[in-house]
Amino acid sequence: MQTIVHLFKNNVREYGMIIALVLITGLFWVLTDGVNFTPLNLTNLILQNGFILVLAIGMVLVIITGNIDLSVGSIVAFIGAVAGVLIINMNVPVWLTIILALLAGAFIGVWQGFWISYIGIPSFIVTLAGMLIFRGLTLWLLGGQSLAPFPDSFQQISNGFLPDIGGGSIHIVTLLLSALLSLLLVYLEFRARKAQLQYHLEVLPIWVTLAKLTVLLLVINWFAYQLALNKGIPIVLVIVLLLIALYTFVMKNTVIGRHIYATGGNKKAADLSGIKTKQVVFWVFVNNGVLAALAGLMFAARLNSATPAAGNMLELDAIAAVFIGGASMAGGVGTVIGAIVGGLVMGVMNNGMSLIGIGIDWQQFIKGLVLLFAVGFDVYNKKKS
Repeated sequence: MQTIVHLFKNNVREYGMIIALVLITGLFWVLTDGVNFTPLNLTNLILQNGFILVLAIGMVLVIITGNIDLSVGSIVAFIGAVAGVLIINMNVPVWLTIILALLAGAFIGVWQGFWISYIGIPSFIVTLAGMLIFRGLTLWLLGGQSLAPFPDSFQQISNGFLPDIGGGSIHIVTLLLSALLSLLLVYLEFRARKAQLQYHLEVLPIWVTLAKLTVLLLVINWFAYQLALNKGIPIVLVIVLLLIALYTFVMKNTVIGRHIYATGGNKKAADLSGIKTKQVVFWVFVNNGVLAALAGLMFAARLNSATPAAGNMLELDAIAAVFIGGASMAGGVGTVIGAIVGGLVMGVMNNGMSLIGIGIDWQQFIKGLVLLFAVGFDVYNKKKS
């Protein structure tokens, strides 16, 4: 029992947000008479929030280093405009457009990372300037008009689903992939437990591990079953899951991840220990530019148009998701999973409030309060420790 209490105290923010996500989801289940749990609504929830989760993954790395990026919403709009001009006006193939758009995102990251890392201008100022620059370039590229429609192959990025092997009323591929994911998670959990025991580290009691796995697998397979009743797994979800797996591995198991945490935790100490903190921050912004470009492609595909107003306020949604998910304003603290949980909290709230008819004015008000309380909780925890 002491081990469980100790584990919860050390991870109070992560577990707290997961509990909050469960409570918020349950609240809207009651208020909507279960409509938010229907297969169609769960699919729409993924499609509507996929690009925000992608932005949150990039943003959490930036915030862990002690920086911030206010330009990602404008980058989303700019990349959508680039894709529109290339595909619709110039008939460039979709695959080549995607490559060029991601390269453009990387170049934007190089541009902003250079001013922040090597010139020493605060990230708030550089990315605020970027927000204006790329919004202006979007207006120039589009001439103030929207470009539409995109070809079906491009729309598949945000509106497509994995193909099925059967023609029945339930998506078999979704159920098979869910079963494979369940087996993989069980294997990884017990492999990690074996490694901890091998090095004589403290581990949870076996019954706690089994209970945690049971709950996790029930949630995953129930969710997969609901998707299988509709059209199956959206391509957006595949992209998000692959990014979660990749960036969680990088942040937990690689030297690069440890350097990112060290840079945000104590930059001077990191410099003295030999970490090239300027390069770390530079590449974090390059990475964020690429992910913002990917989100821009997803957003344009979702809208089926490139529009000057695209991505408006998305930077605030991404930042809010990261802070709600447990990141610290001081840097050095935060996880990819936490950012995803924070993004889901925002997404579930948006979806639930829309279902019960709350206006956009009160939605913004409530989301602002949630962000304020999340950051206030972080400050309170720091004062206690």
